[in-house]
Amino acid sequence: MDAQTFLAFDMGLKRTGVAYGTRMLGTARPLPTIHAEGNARFASVEKYLAEWQPDAIVVGVPYHPDGAPHENTARAQRFARQLRGRFGLPVFEVDERYSTTEALAQGASDADAASACIILEQHLRSLDTPGTAPS
Repeated sequence: MDAQTFLAFDMGLKRTGVAYGTRMLGTARPLPTIHAEGNARFASVEKYLAEWQPDAIVVGVPYHPDGAPHENTARAQRFARQLRGRFGLPVFEVDERYSTTEALAQGASDADAASACIILEQHLRSLDTPGTAPS
C-alpha cells in the first residue's frame, strides 16, 4: 500500500470532523465538519471522497486512557468497516485518545475538524514505522 493522499474522519454521534492531507507534506488541513447522524452522514462522506479523491481513509478510534475499548470504540470501528465496504478504499484506524482535548488546548474553533487533523497527522507520522497497514 503506497497511499499518498488521505481523508480523515473523527466520527461523533452528531458531528464528524474531516481533514485532508498528503504523505508528501505530512500535514493535514481541516475541512468543514459533517453535521449529520447515522446513515445520513454517508452522503456528505461521499461528496468529500468525490471532491478530494483520496487514496485511503483514516478513522479515529477512541479508547479509555488505559487503552480499554468502550461504546464509542465499537461505533468508530463499525464506521471504518462501513467506509471500507461502501467505498472500497483502504481504511486505517488510528488511536485518537486525547485528540479533541489537544485540539481544544490549541484553541481550535472547530474541535471536530481540528481533531481529524491531529488524527491524520498522527497517521502520516506512523507511515515511516514498519508494520503500519490498513485494517
